[in-house]
Amino acid sequence: MNQPIDDAVTVPRAWLATVAVAAVLAIVGAYASPWLHYLFKPLTTLLIVAMVWRHGGAAEPAYRRAIVIGLLLSTCGDVFLMLPGDWFVFGLGSFLCAHIAYLLGLTRRARLFARGWPYLAYALLAGAVLSVLWAHLPGDLRIPVIVYVAVLAAMAAQAAVVWRCARSRSTALAALGGAFFVASDATLAIDRFAAPFGAASAVVLATYWIAQLLIGSSVLHSGQRRT
Repeated sequence: MNQPIDDAVTVPRAWLATVAVAAVLAIVGAYASPWLHYLFKPLTTLLIVAMVWRHGGAAEPAYRRAIVIGLLLSTCGDVFLMLPGDWFVFGLGSFLCAHIAYLLGLTRRARLFARGWPYLAYALLAGAVLSVLWAHLPGDLRIPVIVYVAVLAAMAAQAAVVWRCARSRSTALAALGGAFFVASDATLAIDRFAAPFGAASAVVLATYWIAQLLIGSSVLHSGQRRT
């Protein structure tokens, strides 16, 4: 049986406020000041890393380590996606590795495919997003995008599985984080390849940092491994 995760630790409000301010500055910079964006985009994710590292509970070291690695890889993706020129594939690869790290961490809380319905639900959603993108994707990106979408969907599904197996604030945060990550990346892909729109940067970045903050916050709760 899976043991419930202890919810005794809460996210420090000062960290939340600092991350929120940095995120707003990065989003403003995306529209008004490239240098503001270059500074605060990676800094926002690094602040979440620092929050997890400083305040993360000691009861799940493997889970905490996996989330920190995923956040650091995500920071690399942040940098690649904001650089001048086409660094999209490098950013995609960085986030792919980040999702693998998250997925491995989540398997420390519940075994892979412990519940089937989250995988089915996210597979259907991933298929719907790919159906929208497919005609617009360059041929050399189709396989990398399929692999990325599959891993992202698996990560989000496993987060939902963990919540279903051991319902708590901690597992709910991770499950919501996975859902927000899917929403963010789907918006990014649709804006980039299918139907660009002016508010895309704000929507993508806001949902992205909500996702990362939720996933990071899931570490700030002591808990027990699955049995």
